[in-house]
Amino acid sequence: QVQLVESGGGLVQAGGSLRLSCVASGSIFSINVLGWYRQAPGKQREWTATVTSGGSTSYADSVKGRFTISRDNAKNTVYLQMNSLNPEDTAVYYCYHLMGGIIYWGKGTLVTVSS
Repeated sequence: QVQLVESGGGLVQAGGSLRLSCVASGSIFSINVLGWYRQAPGKQREWTATVTSGGSTSYADSVKGRFTISRDNAKNTVYLQMNSLNPEDTAVYYCYHLMGGIIYWGKGTLVTVSS
């Protein structure tokens, strides 16, 4: 089992920044994939960003150039730096841990961007 706890969400004005964190605990292996999904009100959950254990990153087109994902393996933590936020980024952000075909989810943190 892997437990994931997100933090860092909140209310921010358009154009502002937030940094999300997600701490993983439990049966964590060094080779895994960490990342973020988000779910806006009334919409399906959508993939946002991923970082592999080797440090390779990928982003959804909607956040590319504005969001940066990173990880600290020593702290079992994944981060999502979000800049130039706009109201369309309003969503619950969920981190995930993927290893061996098994995915674990955090409970999410709410990000609200006001116009």
